[in-house]
Amino acid sequence: MTIELSLTVATAAFLGLLIGSFLNVAAIRIPGGESIVAPPSRCMHCGHRLGTLDLVPVASYLLLRGRCRYCKGRISPAYAIGELAAAAAFAVTAWRVGPDAELAAGLLLASVLIACAHSDLRTMLIPDKIVFFGLAAGLVARIFSHPLPWWDYLLGALLGGGLMLALAFISKGGMGGGDIKLWTFTGLMLGVKLTLPAVFAASLLGSLYGVWLMLAGKFRRRMEVPFGPFIAAGALLAYWFGEQWIDGYMKLFTS
Repeated sequence: MTIELSLTVATAAFLGLLIGSFLNVAAIRIPGGESIVAPPSRCMHCGHRLGTLDLVPVASYLLLRGRCRYCKGRISPAYAIGELAAAAAFAVTAWRVGPDAELAAGLLLASVLIACAHSDLRTMLIPDKIVFFGLAAGLVARIFSHPLPWWDYLLGALLGGGLMLALAFISKGGMGGGDIKLWTFTGLMLGVKLTLPAVFAASLLGSLYGVWLMLAGKFRRRMEVPFGPFIAAGALLAYWFGEQWIDGYMKLFTS
């Protein structure tokens, strides 16, 4: 790894920690119709306004041992996990893309996916506001960075959303509207070639989770499982490694 790439990865990881904290706020407040700007961050137990030292990503959680400085109420580890997830996703994206204009598009993809996954885990809801922001920002990002022809990304959006819409129709509601919109955004960012590997990876991860639930005796009929985290994981894996997957698959059947 060159010095330039190392600096890019380190900067992206640090940026991910900072943005990850904001994504936590968005994932928590937006589904409830709250503003992401006001009121300032407060303890969910005692309502005390949090100071700067209480909001340092990950470090504050560790130093305070997962408890509020003022009332000693327990702080959910989901906050620190979300920040670390964003830092890791940003770092891997920077490693795979490098110091290129495409990096901004990759970080946007990671940000929207992480916020939607967090929200879906907490509330079983993928907020329209987050996805529509992603679609608008994604269109702008693809104007400035499009390694593929621009129409390829539009077809990717139609493919991603269309496949999920067809699945929702076939399964009679088995796929939620939020999932369909998120796949539309994902297809816009990935393009046609990588959308199918993303769908495959997300479906595989979701199926493995379902098998684990059954083996652990936790599976119940009509059980609702948030699919947003699997969409996020599958899309990011395809964005990072999809080209290698496709090349390996083609070599396997052409050699």
